[in-house]
Amino acid sequence: MVFDFLGVVVHTHASTGERRPGAAHGHEQADDHGHGPSEASTGSAARRWWVLAALCLAQFMVILDVTVVNVALPVMGRELGLGRAASTWVVTAYTLCFGGLMLLGGRMADVYGRRNVFVVGLVVFTAASLGSGLADGPEALITARALQGVGAAMLSPAALSILTTTFHGPERNKALGVWAALGGAGAAVGVLLGGVFTDGPGWEWAFFVNVPVGVALAVAVPVLVDGGSGRGGGRIDVPGALAATGAVGALIYALVRAGDDGWGDGLTLAAFGAGAAAAALFVVIERRAAEPLVRLPEQGRRAVLSGNAVMLAASGLLLSFFFLASQYMQRTLGLDALHTGLVFLPVAVAIGLGSHLGMHVVARHGGRPAAVTGFVLAGGGALWLSRLPQGGSAWAHVLPGFVLAGVGLGAAFVAATTTALAYVGPHDAGAASGLVNTGHELGGTLGIAVMSSIAASSLDAVGAARMSADGIGTAFTAAAVAAGVVAIGAAVLLPGGLPPETDRPMFAH
Repeated sequence: MVFDFLGVVVHTHASTGERRPGAAHGHEQADDHGHGPSEASTGSAARRWWVLAALCLAQFMVILDVTVVNVALPVMGRELGLGRAASTWVVTAYTLCFGGLMLLGGRMADVYGRRNVFVVGLVVFTAASLGSGLADGPEALITARALQGVGAAMLSPAALSILTTTFHGPERNKALGVWAALGGAGAAVGVLLGGVFTDGPGWEWAFFVNVPVGVALAVAVPVLVDGGSGRGGGRIDVPGALAATGAVGALIYALVRAGDDGWGDGLTLAAFGAGAAAAALFVVIERRAAEPLVRLPEQGRRAVLSGNAVMLAASGLLLSFFFLASQYMQRTLGLDALHTGLVFLPVAVAIGLGSHLGMHVVARHGGRPAAVTGFVLAGGGALWLSRLPQGGSAWAHVLPGFVLAGVGLGAAFVAATTTALAYVGPHDAGAASGLVNTGHELGGTLGIAVMSSIAASSLDAVGAARMSADGIGTAFTAAAVAAGVVAIGAAVLLPGGLPPETDRPMFAH
């Protein structure tokens, strides 16, 4: 379904042969060296949209591996002898390395070349996927999952950086709309594929499926994308990168542990404290660094920070919705993983529709109305889901509210991405993309940790024949309140008017 949506977009834009707005006025995008237009940015419309197809397919693999494992984990645990701690680390190892290293991966893309870092990350991710499928014990599987996260942390920000420097003006908003749609829909499709693989050829194929896709992309991307040499004289702020990695990694670990052991657990609090200290150290280092990880122009600072805050909130709400709805359908209604995934498919379509509508709103009115409307719709969907009955129907009671929320959050993802990247020049596109992706990963982890704590009265009833829906309803009520608060915050904090990329190419430093 998601690939059909992407194919329609590629076919549509390739056939129309749209011209980049800046080109009409004699402007061209600088390449990685800042000397002139790159081949990707000046190539045909067809080539640009095939570049988008390749980048989004790679990102889709990365997002799938966040959720597909959750469905297969019980069977993996039985076959590999995973204890509770090992099962947690199968998920956490990927999340920690993915989220913690993305800022570093983004800056590497700026310094060493977007295409180079993308291909290296893709090779690491693909090899680690093969290793995950071949794992014969807990240690091998956890190690391979950590390497998957390392590869994803290079691949994902480099891909978004290539996208933002390949497309310009209205084309860029459309490309970011497709990117946002796939990012949100990947969670839904991951649940479905997890059930399909686990009930069919085996859980190993949740990883093996990445191998042929990764090999094909490793061959295609160097042909489609030019300008992989990076910028001369650049260097990575190593102390800042270490502090950022420590801050994000400690925070993700604290959030994951809070979801499992509670917010008052000693190690949870220690991890939060370590994350806060590392974040403060990062701020100090960046203020003194000659070449900081993320260089924010004065006029773009508000846009970058508020756009990332919107991304954090949108990701947190969406992934917590998937988590809560999945728990309700499987543990209260008694559906299996495959049927749960089938219910989520219309949600993936709704996210794509919301992203499509969102990019039109952004192009005409800017990111603020798209974000505000999106969170209002998400709040309405959460209110519907807050009334889930004990003996309900997934199609009648879960799907309408989730589809409404999916449309709204799809629009919010587009508003967040376009706003956060609108004022960032080409030499910092990788680091800024890493920041956006970090917000996405942190938001999802935060949302699930908070909502699982609120819904604890339902989730803790492990031995019951059917889980009570009361705690799930309370969590969705809290999500509705959070969506309303974020809608108000977006109306105040997001810049008004059209982003710069709507009517002119991205400026260079």
